[in-house]
Amino acid sequence: MSVSLFTGFPGFLGVELLPRVLRRDPQRRAVCLVQAKFADLARRKADRLLAADASLAGRITLVEGDITMPNLGLDDPAGIAANLNEIWHLAAVYDITAPRDLGMHVNVDGTRHVCEFGERVPDLKRLHYLSTCYVSGRYAGAFGEDDLDVGQQFNNFYEESKFLAEVEVQQQRRKAGLPVTVYRPAIVVGNSSTGETQKYDGLYFALQWLLRQRYIAVMPVVGDPTAFRFNIVPRDFVVDAIDALSANERSRDRVYQLADPHPLTIDELYREMERATGRRIVRVPITRSLAKLAIEKIPGVYQLLRIPSGAIDYLTQPTQYLTDHARADLGGTGIECPALTSYLPTLIGFMRRHPEVGSAAMV
Repeated sequence: MSVSLFTGFPGFLGVELLPRVLRRDPQRRAVCLVQAKFADLARRKADRLLAADASLAGRITLVEGDITMPNLGLDDPAGIAANLNEIWHLAAVYDITAPRDLGMHVNVDGTRHVCEFGERVPDLKRLHYLSTCYVSGRYAGAFGEDDLDVGQQFNNFYEESKFLAEVEVQQQRRKAGLPVTVYRPAIVVGNSSTGETQKYDGLYFALQWLLRQRYIAVMPVVGDPTAFRFNIVPRDFVVDAIDALSANERSRDRVYQLADPHPLTIDELYREMERATGRRIVRVPITRSLAKLAIEKIPGVYQLLRIPSGAIDYLTQPTQYLTDHARADLGGTGIECPALTSYLPTLIGFMRRHPEVGSAAMV
């Protein structure tokens, strides 16, 4: 019997990937490690998957646990490990405003516990690990899929914690023989066809600010907007790419950057946002440090903008993300990152229909 363990369910990636993994093999089953506080939501998500696909009936088991605890907080870790041959580690704190102790506890300690658990699985074929392109920190230049520790400085504790977690996966566990595949998405937004998303962060902070203004919108411009690029990928591309790459035997011990190979500059992005929102943007030049200081220290600025100061750093992100491995191993599948210009109006349409969606991450 083939069994896959998923962390991070009922997050959107787990919900999307789980049925795809099960459909590859009608005999495969899934065990989803779920925090107690998300148990009800996980049951509802699992019920929806079963309602949509009757072939999944009896093949999804939810177990309570916690990656921040040894043995993943499982009641019977040995019994679960005995039947596994695949682990999908998707759980993490995905939040650039997260405090350092939380990021270290969940992203670093949690990943270490998952790796330790994986090393005790007798027949483990693969550990699929979800990282991020922003393990690069503020590295200036081309950052390849084989790069990791290049002496970079980090924008925030989220980046630092994901970097240290990937060091654990690659430099500690993979070198010791753990079979690993690492996926590094860029900034993920909603589905390119429907606009659907679980939270509004990243690009959405700027879009919400524009939509709260009428006709003419003021937008801060940090640094030279023609010199920096903002790398955005839609969630369906990320899911499709991970699904295809994970089924490819060549993907063992590979790292894939799931990024737009031709991202827009900040200048081009603002122009596209003008077209898609119907606003005329009045650009107000400001330094990065002054913009962050105003949001953090001047009363009322954050309440007006509703843009966290940490988001400003990505307007002057100096890194270019190379995608050679991903494009080579996706060759022939038809899976490629669409241009933001082709789906930005779809994202905005979803935002207008769904103002109730928040920006909070699952923690």
